[in-house]
Amino acid sequence: MEYILCYVDDIMCMSMNAEDVMIQLQYQFKFKKDKIEPPETYLGARLKLKNIDGDNMWSISSYDYIKAAIENVQSTISKGTRWKFSKKAPTPMVMGFEPELDESPELEATAHTFYQELIGMLRWAIELGRVDILFEVSLLSQYQACPREGHMEQLMHIFSYLKQYPKLSLYMNWRFAAHERNYKGNSPEEFREIYRDAKEELPKNMPKPRGREVETLGFVDASHGANKKTRRSHSGYLIFLNKAPIVWFSKKQNTVEASTFGSEFIALKSCVEAITHLRFKLRMFGVPLSEEPTTVLCDNEAVVNNSSNIASTLNKKHNSIAYHYVRWNVAAGIVRLQWLSGDFNLSDAFTKRLTQQRRGQLFGNWTYF
Repeated sequence: MEYILCYVDDIMCMSMNAEDVMIQLQYQFKFKKDKIEPPETYLGARLKLKNIDGDNMWSISSYDYIKAAIENVQSTISKGTRWKFSKKAPTPMVMGFEPELDESPELEATAHTFYQELIGMLRWAIELGRVDILFEVSLLSQYQACPREGHMEQLMHIFSYLKQYPKLSLYMNWRFAAHERNYKGNSPEEFREIYRDAKEELPKNMPKPRGREVETLGFVDASHGANKKTRRSHSGYLIFLNKAPIVWFSKKQNTVEASTFGSEFIALKSCVEAITHLRFKLRMFGVPLSEEPTTVLCDNEAVVNNSSNIASTLNKKHNSIAYHYVRWNVAAGIVRLQWLSGDFNLSDAFTKRLTQQRRGQLFGNWTYF
């Protein structure tokens, strides 16, 4: 099975015989300097094939992009601005800072534009794998329409953190993720007694699956009432394809939830939506998916029980939409919920600010500094 990726004038082939495929393409396209070689960069990310524990796997790093971004920012702030990098930045954001409560003066027009540019840089760095700043950038992105001086200072702090820790890699590990499979609850077949039309949507024109089978795994979390001004909660989730991180998400919820249970269900609904989209996309790529449902790990036991047991009921209309959506996907055999202690929930880092030690514990399990 061959996969061809094109972006403007860049082309990449993924195959067991990638060089042969590229040679065939040369009959249709002329390559720069007629060179065919393993990729080193793609869309600003550094790619490298490494041997980890006897297995060859690709790594992705935003080191080159981060280095260039820091030089760009330092050059800009050295031209008469009063902004400066922090001397020490053990975490991306100062622990005691609450962006929603900041009442410092609003930025003037030029600084306002600069703030938006910085957010754009950081967001692209996140796309290239700097997942360790996702939550903090998510918080500060909310103030692009009217940023304040305190918000700009925290952006400078994030860049200081990146300067102090410029290297972080994600490994596209093809091995299956090792996790306890202690699913408890009713089976999808039993759930279909209530959700009779529950069935996973499959692409009508999907290619025949080829290659090695893969499985997906999700982590989801929510911080209830995290925003001290609006009391909106914050959602976060992380999805793996085997042991390769493939989707990461952090965003303030659109509604105010009266309970932790409600905020967790809203986050879970978003995570399940992302999983259904990913499964559909993989099938369109011809990637063979495991027949097992996607396991979603959540640290709220009440949410897990209500999603896994037929007997549970929920009457609140607002929460019941997310409640029934999740249960419908359980009945369709798309996902299954499993409880996980909050100490090991990797998505915890996408919903709240953590100490340097706690960040090291969570990110150290799946990123490499």
